[in-house]
Amino acid sequence: MLKVIESWGVKNIYGLPGGSFDSTMNALHNRKATLNYVQVRHEEVGALAAVGEAKVTGKIGVTFGSAGPGAVHLLNGLYDAQYDHVPVLALVGQVPTSAMNTAYFQEMNENPMFADVSVYNRTVMTAKQMPAVVDEAIRQAYAHKGVAVITIPKDLGWTEIEDDYVSSAPLYQDPILPEPDLNRVDEALKIMNAAKHPILYVGNGARGAKDQIIALSEKLHAPIVVTALAKGVVPDSYIGNMGSAGRVASKPGVETARAADAVLFLGSDFPFQPYFIAPDAKYIQVDIDSSKLGRRHHVDVAILADAKKTIQALLDRSDPLPESAWYRAALANHKNWWDWIASFDDDNSTPLRIEPVFKAINDAALPNAIFQVDVGNVTIDGMRFLKADQQQKFTTSGWYATMGYALPAAIGAKSAYPSRQVWSISGDGGFAMVMQDILTQVKYNLPIINVVLTNESLGFIEAEQDDTKQPHSGVDLIDADYGDAATALGAQGFEVHTLAELHAAFAAALKAKGPVVIDVKVTDLRPIPVEQLVLDKQTQDPAAVDAFVEKYSAQALIPLRALLEQEGEAGKGEDVKMMIHKGDQ
Repeated sequence: MLKVIESWGVKNIYGLPGGSFDSTMNALHNRKATLNYVQVRHEEVGALAAVGEAKVTGKIGVTFGSAGPGAVHLLNGLYDAQYDHVPVLALVGQVPTSAMNTAYFQEMNENPMFADVSVYNRTVMTAKQMPAVVDEAIRQAYAHKGVAVITIPKDLGWTEIEDDYVSSAPLYQDPILPEPDLNRVDEALKIMNAAKHPILYVGNGARGAKDQIIALSEKLHAPIVVTALAKGVVPDSYIGNMGSAGRVASKPGVETARAADAVLFLGSDFPFQPYFIAPDAKYIQVDIDSSKLGRRHHVDVAILADAKKTIQALLDRSDPLPESAWYRAALANHKNWWDWIASFDDDNSTPLRIEPVFKAINDAALPNAIFQVDVGNVTIDGMRFLKADQQQKFTTSGWYATMGYALPAAIGAKSAYPSRQVWSISGDGGFAMVMQDILTQVKYNLPIINVVLTNESLGFIEAEQDDTKQPHSGVDLIDADYGDAATALGAQGFEVHTLAELHAAFAAALKAKGPVVIDVKVTDLRPIPVEQLVLDKQTQDPAAVDAFVEKYSAQALIPLRALLEQEGEAGKGEDVKMMIHKGDQ
């Protein structure tokens, strides 16, 4: 069975032994020269490590858990794989066949538990079929970009069979992605050419099409908005990249999306389209899965095709459009946003603002760095401030949004790419859920830089309670010295309170040979809520604008409406005001 797994190119397997998994542990010991077993301290960490590896490599990740509690602990990681569409194989222990169905110790009917999360879910019935079942499981995980679960009764792993199974791995080929219908491409171009405010909305399905996306953006003078899962598809520093729309988003991304009158939506199933795209905007959707077409917004032109091929066809069949006030205003909005962020780079107030911390990360990050980012306010901060350029990779728990993602995912990334710089970036809430696996980083001497943003709050939920006029309940966290705790676990830890301490800690981290934890005490100020901006005195209550600007130090931020008027759209402002601010109240 393990030879079949190896034949698919798997190098690492993550898990924690249990009695029902002894026979497979025996096999892992026998295969230790060719398959790297990573012992984690919690099965959830093992599953998330496999997910983190799969997200950065595009290849299947493998994890395991023993019967009962070990199996249950896998579920958070497996659901993350399901929601973000990455292939993962889970091997699950089971009591011996002679004890099954007898209410035996730790015995449970595991198949129903995994039915919802999996694309393939089987219990092996004979030893002879184990290689074939696992081979099929991996094929299905790749075919459906999801989770395959194999439950293995303990005694089958000690039953001798002929070692003659031929893996199907050499036969596997990437699917041939559909070509675009050129008539539909021409219909899409008519919409984009006629639009006053066109945008390209880029999802993870457009990964690998950076050059084509930028070329189309510049040819049609259509700014780019990206989803969270697509961060890095287009370099964050590119002037036409407005960032993302939503709550985990940027000001240019939200304003550009809301003001758009034509959207070319490429390779995504982003669920919040109705909140950030005008209902009457023309909408072109490109996807390889026809079940996604029209799910989030009415669609004027649907193209069942590969995003990259479609973008190339649009490039080949389009004529350059003149630069517009819309495009110039979008670029000015991008510059205004990044200038505003940069104004806090050297802010030495305490507790520290977030911007100096991410400035330090960006300065220290190598061109091929991998950023694994946790869930909460840290997701907002990572999306806004991390610059994923060149060969850098960014992942988070996008759709499932499970706290405690970053540290395990970093273990998976570093196991897959031992020579690349790997970061985990967490809030104190998410880090505390999985911090025991700093021990895993120490055991295998994984030089991961773990940054903890300690604000003593579940800030993302605190903001939701504020927005719904609730009292704060269950969101306050007590402080802890996570750097000191990491030192006690064998890592190199730092406690950071000031800008000088921040710079010293990062300088030391870059020289470290093993894992590092940098615990930065940061402000609990809510990240500026770009989904509900109050910046424009011409369209919003001036007193409310003054209060918002004062609270978020947003004096230098300019509303997109004003930038449009500066660029020559004066006199057309009423429609623009309605589109930009329809969701701000």
